Amino acid sequence: MNARRIAAGVRDGSRSATAVVRETLDKINAAHDRLGAFLAVFEDHALERAADIDARQARSEPLGPLAGVPIAVKDNICYAHGTTTCASRMLERYHSPFTATALQRLEDAGAIVVGKTNLDEFGMGSSCEHSAFGPTRNPWDETRVPGGSSGGSAAAVAAGLVPIAMGSDTGGSIRQPAAFCGVVGLKPTYGRVSRYGLVAYASSLDQIGPIAGTIEDCALALSVMQGVDPHDATSADRPGDHLCAHAGSETTSADQQSGGSLAGLVLGVPTLSRGPHNDADAQAVFDSTVGTLERAGAEVREIRLPHADHAVAAYYVIATAEAGSNLARYDGVRYGFRAELPRDATLEAMYTRTRTEGFGREVQRRIMLGTHVLTSGYHDAYYLTALKARRRIAEDFAAAFSAGCDAVCTPTTPGPAFALGAKLSNPLSMYAEDVYTVGASLAGLPAVSVPAGVVESAGARLPIGLQLIGRAWGEARLIDAAQRVVNVLHPEGFELPPRAL
Repeated sequence: MNARRIAAGVRDGSRSATAVVRETLDKINAAHDRLGAFLAVFEDHALERAADIDARQARSEPLGPLAGVPIAVKDNICYAHGTTTCASRMLERYHSPFTATALQRLEDAGAIVVGKTNLDEFGMGSSCEHSAFGPTRNPWDETRVPGGSSGGSAAAVAAGLVPIAMGSDTGGSIRQPAAFCGVVGLKPTYGRVSRYGLVAYASSLDQIGPIAGTIEDCALALSVMQGVDPHDATSADRPGDHLCAHAGSETTSADQQSGGSLAGLVLGVPTLSRGPHNDADAQAVFDSTVGTLERAGAEVREIRLPHADHAVAAYYVIATAEAGSNLARYDGVRYGFRAELPRDATLEAMYTRTRTEGFGREVQRRIMLGTHVLTSGYHDAYYLTALKARRRIAEDFAAAFSAGCDAVCTPTTPGPAFALGAKLSNPLSMYAEDVYTVGASLAGLPAVSVPAGVVESAGARLPIGLQLIGRAWGEARLIDAAQRVVNVLHPEGFELPPRAL
């Protein structure tokens, strides 16, 4: 499914939005029990939207760049239809009174929301297993995780259910599931896309971004979502980039003009990218990919990011500290779940039972970690030290770009998708999955994961992702570089999961 082609067909009348949506809903229903990618499907609402678009087309009214394109939305992004649960019992019955700015812009451009996708509760996880409503399964191998926390969105795209899905990325939650599911995931520069309507996990890190089957569709979605928003003081008042001009098969990118050459592209490969934490087969794919890019004309430079080894620790201090503060609002008083207690129960008892029953174990763990690192006596040792490490990590990236790198190139993850349940009893092992993604998040930089290749693991073919990290506000150059890389690596398109619909 290609969003640009769908929209073009709806606009010129060769396809009806209603037919596209009906086909999408049939696919979702057929795959639901198998994948568990969706928490809610808005069948009637989506068909009403599609009928309205078809009526406008019949009246020759102008239609937007996403006219009739079915999209899925991660269920921590507010939508004034259905529930916004964050995959948590705490918000199981919460109906948002408004729609997130980024999602509203997609709807205004003609996109049709067909449903809400599963995630790790409140975005806290790397496997999509920490959901109060059950896990999502990877379309490549249903015994494996799809990655997290935007696992439902990535699985929906990989299985061919929708061409574009919205995700959110705090420490890798768009890029890591995109890598595990063999699709494209793009985290924008912090401030490029409004966070208004994104249920907060870690406010200085959270960003909304697209997951899609092509770089072209990611660029199309981001070009619509980007821009300043008066409801979000952290959104940047910068001119919007014409991102679609840098992606797709019908553009004039330098690689297409030169028959797939990467001449002039400078890629910095950190020494960390060949660490002992990497799966051997995944490392071989990365090394082979870098060699292919170098033979195609890219200049590959080995670079040092001296503080990269501290990124995971710094991230889990900062993110949990902000999570503890953000999730304090779920107290059983203002909104959300409230535990049933005797009439004579104390306020403290109500708080305790509500938060114990309403939050899952991983969310509870991160709240406790965040509370600890902000406690008097530990604040300077942990939180302030993590903030200093964050600044040094950002400086390391700035030095690499100042030295002439167009993008920093790493694996997206240390290995392929792991088995369901394999890391649930070992949180530190789960956190280590973020080793390559948290650096860009801490520095606020744009980053994209694209499929690099596949490996054989226990009889299954599993995708491996390649991450490119760009300069702040450099999405146009990053998308151009990613498109050129993909044209070299996959001139005939990405391999699909064996049972993709």
